[in-house]
Amino acid sequence: MAAPSSAPAAAQSFPEQVRRLAPGLALCLAIAALAIYVRNLTGIAALNPVVVALVVGVGLGTFIGRPAVIKPGISFAVRPLLRFAIVLLGLQVTLGMLAGLGLGALVLAVLVVGLTLPFTIWLGRVMGVDEKLAVLIGTGTAICGASAIVAANQVVRGEDEDVTYSLAVITLCGTVSLILFPYLGSLLGMTGETYGLWAGAAIHEVVQAVGAAAAGGPDASQSGTVMKLARVFLLAPAVVALGWWVARQHHGQAGHAKAPVPWFAFGFLALVVLGSTGLVPKEAVEASRFVVPIMLAASVAALGLQTDLRALHKRGAAPLLLGVASTIFIALLALVGVSII
Repeated sequence: MAAPSSAPAAAQSFPEQVRRLAPGLALCLAIAALAIYVRNLTGIAALNPVVVALVVGVGLGTFIGRPAVIKPGISFAVRPLLRFAIVLLGLQVTLGMLAGLGLGALVLAVLVVGLTLPFTIWLGRVMGVDEKLAVLIGTGTAICGASAIVAANQVVRGEDEDVTYSLAVITLCGTVSLILFPYLGSLLGMTGETYGLWAGAAIHEVVQAVGAAAAGGPDASQSGTVMKLARVFLLAPAVVALGWWVARQHHGQAGHAKAPVPWFAFGFLALVVLGSTGLVPKEAVEASRFVVPIMLAASVAALGLQTDLRALHKRGAAPLLLGVASTIFIALLALVGVSII
């Protein structure tokens, strides 16, 4: 009798593991490539490949179901591939960039992350939103959108539908911010640098924050990009803190809690430090800018393929309203912060 196809991966040879993962992983990477092609073809910055991949994945999963042959590759994309992408993201931030912001701006970056996330969790409880979903919405708002959501879910362990819903909410709120911020900055009479800091401190996705900051001119573009990267840097500490918090919630006492160890977060920090030494070739950094979006889009496509639209519908409108409230909170908090510094 032939060995069952469900044999543990550890018992299989490398070629067998590749054959087992290939169908699902190839499908996810194909969706990611399509998503990036759509964004590049249209030239619309708001069409984040991660979001396009999510929509395609959900639609395809609804149409074809989840055949057994693609499940191993999808699982690989959701976990190992995603974690490796987050580690590589560390090459795009250096300690020199953060130091160039100045102490006041760095403190602001810490405050918007450190206050927005707990505020969103608290408000989610008040509104009756599932706590894991509230955590994902808060993390996406506070740090860096889709990347933060999928990273946080590695320790929060929400349902696929929670991730899908939070990605949709963050995309919608971030896109509205991208459109409104240039008008609001002009209305408030902000200087280019101040406006850039505000956009970088308040808008969710990196591409959204950078796009909004660029509307304010070169000074705004530079300050906004670096401020946003400062928030990206805080992804790793935030995920570690979330792991400890989740363990405490489950076990009641921090002293007896066994927090999940997000090794990918420490890998991210290690590459930040390594990249700051100047030893990493520029070609490697540029390569990371190319492959990380593909890997993230493939991971989110896998989540989309696994999403049950009926379960998504049951979440109702409350999480969307929570995302809007969290977006307003971080925008006002960042506005007060930049006016002080």
